[in-house]
Amino acid sequence: MAASPERVVLASASPTRAALLRAAGIDFAIEPVSIDEGKLKEKTRRTGESAIGCAIALATEKACAVSRRDPTALVVGGDQVLAAGTEWFDKPRDLAEARRQLLALRGRAHTLATAVCVAQSGIPVWRATSAPELTMRCFSKAFLDAYIAAEGESLLGSVGAYRLEGRGVQLFSRISGDHFAILGLPLIELIGFLRERGVLPA
Repeated sequence: MAASPERVVLASASPTRAALLRAAGIDFAIEPVSIDEGKLKEKTRRTGESAIGCAIALATEKACAVSRRDPTALVVGGDQVLAAGTEWFDKPRDLAEARRQLLALRGRAHTLATAVCVAQSGIPVWRATSAPELTMRCFSKAFLDAYIAAEGESLLGSVGAYRLEGRGVQLFSRISGDHFAILGLPLIELIGFLRERGVLPA
């Protein structure tokens, strides 16, 4: 009798990451985890770590935290850091901050440093990264006000205050890199790993 595939757990409350896994046909459970992201970001910046290094550290911390509670599962943790030059951006706390962030990014290129980690028994067993680059156009303040009014509180759940799967795509003049990574997960690489582990059919 063939062994049952290993269980997959998503260590995130992100509806976008869950939607990506679900649409890809992956069977998984959700176990959100709370970590002190601010403290970890501050530590990585203090030690001179890159944005991608910070994203890896955040994804690993999330995956391992849940994996220690559920050691037999393959626990998936993911995170993103938006970097524009030497500045890193967090999810905005309110719509006023979202507006300030979008004005700061207007007419500039930025990178979405994206990482995924899979942990088992509290130990990282696999990682992948992606760093798509996006350039915002020089939109008008009238457009920005209309955009914020239309998108509302949904902007607060997204680093950079935009959702490419919504009207946020209108903010951009150029997008380069993995679409799935922009949404929050290097999905193709993750699917490859899960196939190697027998979770998905070859």
